[in-house]
Amino acid sequence: MLDKLAAVSQKLGPGLRQVISNIAWLFTDQILQMGLGLVVGLWVARYLGPEQYGLLNYALAFVSLFSAVASMGLGRIVIRDIARNPECKNETLGTSFGLQFIGGLITLVLTVTVISLLKPNDSLTRWLVGIIAAGTIFNAFEAINFWFQSQVQSKYTVLAKNSVCFFVAALRIGLVAIKAPLLAFACIRLAEVAMVGMAYVYFYQLTGNKIKDWQFNWGRSKELLVESWPIIVSGLAVYVYSKTDQIMLGAMNKNAELGYYAAAVKIAEICDFLPMIISSSIFPKLANLRKNNYQEYLNKFQVYSDIMIFLWLGVAIPISLLSPLIVHRLYGEEYAKSAAVLAIYVWTQFGSNFGVARNTYFTIEGQLRYGLYLTVVGSILNVGLNLFLIPKYGAFGATAATLITYFYVIILVNFLIKELRPFGKFIWRSLNLYEAARRIRGLIQ
Repeated sequence: MLDKLAAVSQKLGPGLRQVISNIAWLFTDQILQMGLGLVVGLWVARYLGPEQYGLLNYALAFVSLFSAVASMGLGRIVIRDIARNPECKNETLGTSFGLQFIGGLITLVLTVTVISLLKPNDSLTRWLVGIIAAGTIFNAFEAINFWFQSQVQSKYTVLAKNSVCFFVAALRIGLVAIKAPLLAFACIRLAEVAMVGMAYVYFYQLTGNKIKDWQFNWGRSKELLVESWPIIVSGLAVYVYSKTDQIMLGAMNKNAELGYYAAAVKIAEICDFLPMIISSSIFPKLANLRKNNYQEYLNKFQVYSDIMIFLWLGVAIPISLLSPLIVHRLYGEEYAKSAAVLAIYVWTQFGSNFGVARNTYFTIEGQLRYGLYLTVVGSILNVGLNLFLIPKYGAFGATAATLITYFYVIILVNFLIKELRPFGKFIWRSLNLYEAARRIRGLIQ
């Protein structure tokens, strides 16, 4: 068996082997975090119960609305620029860190201000939101993650995250054991983000790099923001239509319904990391292919689309069919209402798979404005659907709103707008599963 794997490996080019190695590291990272997160998360969910678990998820969803401001939309732009011009890394990383630090401070002020206006008499919710939002300041250290991704060396970020993951998991178990209050779980979330940032710094300097060499440049910051502002606005809109359901369930004081819904979403999104690690691993290669060999770039992007559709079906079919058993075994009878929600919601994951792929396409093709337009349309559509469906159908209404929104914004619109039809063709060709499987197989032959 090992001989066969070695033979297959030798057929691959060095670039593809590097991509696969990077994916393997990221996959290992997510499997470890997912495994720990699932076990510990289930323990926490059972301990808190649907009501408090729903409230915690409301706070998390509320803060995530503003996370695009904290990240400043810099991820892919910084990775692309360093991959193309590595000699400018210190200026690019220093400027990225500074912008994201400012973004984190703005996010903290925004979230605390808005939640205080919305829930002036709910001190518990305000404290939950404030503590979780404080963690966005430490997201500035994601600049180091951008560097490792640009070099297709994600193993270092994997080591950084997992060095923290096990420790934090033990702390959460300890909180359950001592029957800690809800606020303690928000504090652990803040501590986790801070420790990951410090671990990034350690591994960055361990590999011979020096943070003291970073340089913040106002001119460079303007260049980055000119290109990233559509991503910031688009990110805000994305979170509006991806988190509106949870926020509206919480805002309507349907915390138990939100608890059932959040439990289903956690299971449905269990493999959401796969599209992200595939994208982050192949993005630098696709960006270079686009510049040097356009036809090969199109061929490779088609295979990328093929992988996305098989990934979606491979997750959605078994989870949908086994949803009652999965919910019963994982969450217990208290969350039984989550099973029917899960059976439907898991099919919305095509939105994650093809959404990530299309964002990759937009970034490489310089069409980020379309990402902005579509997410704004999607957020408006989703808010309207949730306003209509949640009061009548609760968690099921939120699920239906998400499914309809994703189908329109991620799939259907590609065939309606001329400039997006090339990406629509990728999806259309991938629907022929036989040909899609043949193209994927041809990649390693």
